[in-house]
Amino acid sequence: MYAESLTLLWPFLIFVTMLLIIGIYCMLVTYNLIRALIGIEILIKGVTLLLIVVGYITDNIALTQALVITLIVIEAVVMAVAVGVVLGIHTHKNSLDIRNIRNLKG
Repeated sequence: MYAESLTLLWPFLIFVTMLLIIGIYCMLVTYNLIRALIGIEILIKGVTLLLIVVGYITDNIALTQALVITLIVIEAVVMAVAVGVVLGIHTHKNSLDIRNIRNLKG
C-alpha cells in the first residue's frame, strides 16, 4: 500500500515543493512587508498540505487532522499579530519598505 500511495500522491509532493519554494522566494526577494507576509502565508500553506499528504501516506489521518487544525489556529494568531505590527509600522513611518524601517530605534 505504501508504494501505491506514493505513486498516487507524487503530484501533491511536487506541488508542496513548489509552494515552499515560492514562499521562501517571496519572503527573501521583496522589500514590502505585506508581500513578505503573503510569502509566509504561502509557506505555511505548503507545510499544511505536506502534513496532509504525509498523514494520508502513513494512514494516520486522526493525528494529521489534529496537527493541521492546531497549525491553522496558530497561523491565524501569528498572522493577526503580524498584520497589527505592520499596520503600526505603516502609521508610524507611512511606508512598508523594509529599508526605511531599519532606521527605527527604540
